[in-house]
Amino acid sequence: MTLYVFFSLFLCRTGLLSTLVWEKSVTQRWERGEISNFQYLMHLNTLAGRSYNDLMQYPVFPWILADYDTQELDLTNPKSFRDLSKPMGAQTEERLAQYKKRYRDWDDPTGEIPAYHYGTHYSSAMIVASYLVRMEPFTQTFLRLQGGHFDLADRMFHSVRDTWYSASKHNMADVKELIPEFFYLPDFLLNSNNFDLGCKQNGIHLGHVILPAWAKGDPREFIRLHREALECDFVSSHLHEWIDLIFGYKQQGPAAVDAVNVFHHLFYEGQVDIYNINDPLKKTATIGFINNFGQIPKQLFKKPHPPKRVRSKSSGENPTSALATGGPNDKLFFHHLHNLKPSLTTIKELRERVGQIVCLDKLVLAVEEHRLLIPPQYNRTFSWGFADLSCRLGYHESDKSYVVFESPHEWGHILCATCPNPRTIITAGNSTAVCVWHIELGTKDRARMILRQALYGHTDAVTCLTASATYRVVVSGSRDHTCIIWDLNKLVFVTQLRGHHAPISALCINDLTGDIVSCAGTYIYLWNINGDPVASVNSFSGRSQHILCCCMSEIHEWDAQNVIVTGHSDGVVRMWQTKLVQVPNQPLSDFSKHTNDSAPSEISVLVEHEAADDVSSDSDGADDSCCADTTLNPAQSQVGFRSWIGMNSNEEHGITCGSNTALWTDQMEESDGFVLVTYNGSATASKADIPEHKLMPRAETKEHMKEDCEQTGQSELQYGLSPAAQPTCWPSEPAQGMHALFSKR
Repeated sequence: MTLYVFFSLFLCRTGLLSTLVWEKSVTQRWERGEISNFQYLMHLNTLAGRSYNDLMQYPVFPWILADYDTQELDLTNPKSFRDLSKPMGAQTEERLAQYKKRYRDWDDPTGEIPAYHYGTHYSSAMIVASYLVRMEPFTQTFLRLQGGHFDLADRMFHSVRDTWYSASKHNMADVKELIPEFFYLPDFLLNSNNFDLGCKQNGIHLGHVILPAWAKGDPREFIRLHREALECDFVSSHLHEWIDLIFGYKQQGPAAVDAVNVFHHLFYEGQVDIYNINDPLKKTATIGFINNFGQIPKQLFKKPHPPKRVRSKSSGENPTSALATGGPNDKLFFHHLHNLKPSLTTIKELRERVGQIVCLDKLVLAVEEHRLLIPPQYNRTFSWGFADLSCRLGYHESDKSYVVFESPHEWGHILCATCPNPRTIITAGNSTAVCVWHIELGTKDRARMILRQALYGHTDAVTCLTASATYRVVVSGSRDHTCIIWDLNKLVFVTQLRGHHAPISALCINDLTGDIVSCAGTYIYLWNINGDPVASVNSFSGRSQHILCCCMSEIHEWDAQNVIVTGHSDGVVRMWQTKLVQVPNQPLSDFSKHTNDSAPSEISVLVEHEAADDVSSDSDGADDSCCADTTLNPAQSQVGFRSWIGMNSNEEHGITCGSNTALWTDQMEESDGFVLVTYNGSATASKADIPEHKLMPRAETKEHMKEDCEQTGQSELQYGLSPAAQPTCWPSEPAQGMHALFSKR
């Protein structure tokens, strides 16, 4: 009994007990499908001592795909995937035979170095820096590792396909795996800083990373599909085999020999004690070897890792959790939009207009305008809009205030507020300043609201605010048509979201992806976390319907069916989905020659119907000079991919191009579902060159659908978007490749 108590105290004090229990619970949660494959791999990397803080022990992720050549990625075909039961050196029989021969024929005269299959590692500081070389601060890290200059262009990371074939087939000295950024960060694939990375021997100049054909040239789509592949059923059912190789029982010992998974002995933890090496040259060489070639993660499992429970397709069994896959059986509302119906009874009756809705696991909370629920319990409220310009804290259930703050009255009328955490309140209003307040709560007499910083950047009243505690940013929108991103940590200006042509009416941030949605008048704009434009759309459909609020679904960020939800002044809730569309490729250099206010005459759009008059209510600033008809020349067709937003309809509508140069308009037929755009002297396209995309009709009430159908003469099946406005244009230069097309669900 005494020994048991002593052992228990030892485990508690050393943290081993909590580590073992946590490790087991996380593994069980993954088995049941309660956490994603990405989350579980990050947990294992953390347990094994690998983190973002050490490039020599950076988190390691597997190559999961073997198909980098087809136009469409088939995640139901096992041939699309890498063999996760084998290390990278054993992916082909030819390389496998050579590594086995190396191990079998190994003979060290000194007897100090045991036999091994691989003399290089799958993760090292140089491998990580080479993947991230296009993005600071890793560019400077790479230059320091390389002695102040970039490596030879032929050895730089330039193509995902070529890197896969090098690591799995062609290069005996290359067995590298991937890093987490391949599953969530598209920025590292772009040479946005225009670094001169050199020119390969075949004459190819290095710039953006060349993506597989199925990514359609767009880093966002590559990341989304790559993450979707990581979470699919096939990978889920085989990922435990790769875990056995990297973190498990096949990492060392006889099982590693059988699995052809033995590395140089200096890669392993505890194989050498550098403090007992007396020879300074040998000690320096050993440390340099470990620093340059990487280290094996800490061994976490001594027995075979259990597999994940996945859906049984033959029996039609549902997964235990919605996180298992994004399959058709998952009960996600955006997979079944046509079955959505309003509730028979109201959730809550409010005395005034609804100001905020918060959806919890088993509860939906709502408060009136000028009131804000405080996270994370949401049992307290922050309210404003009183005659004395004070602000108050109260309880959600009783509607009673228990603290009154008078300090904000110096900043005039507050029009909007947001609360990223229980101790931070952000307000804005007629003063044009965004005020960040710190809440000190004690007794009623000691509770204080202290101004941390007033952020200046708008020239008119600030109409809406949103904040993300995950990404530590605040976004503010104003009547002066400006929208600004602020750093919540440093409380400084980050960037401006340019191109709005109406007062900003609604904002939201996706806490999973960092994407930002801004709404102005009838327009919806989508941006990434860096403020780069992704796509936009005009939601106007013939009646007054200014956008009042918006939000985004945050389930399975890799799911292409995720929606943006907007609430409009006509009482309709609309759901929008990003879609891909293929359009003629336009050189970036041509976009940079023009400003946001003048459209170049050489850019025009071929439409299949006569251009309709602009009927949007917020299209001031539009330029009709760019709408002249031109003739397509199929002989000069160069079809590429660009950022577009559109609807499937048999009537005309406006489309926004992903550039800062021109106004684009187009018309689409319901049978077509694609956009035809021409660029004189650079790129033209024919209808046959552009693939068809079937776009879903919008989700609205049947009464509104019938009303519009009677006005337009359409059937309910044909119902889509009514004539829309001429578009605005993006302020910044677009990235090459395919971006997003909004379709109304």
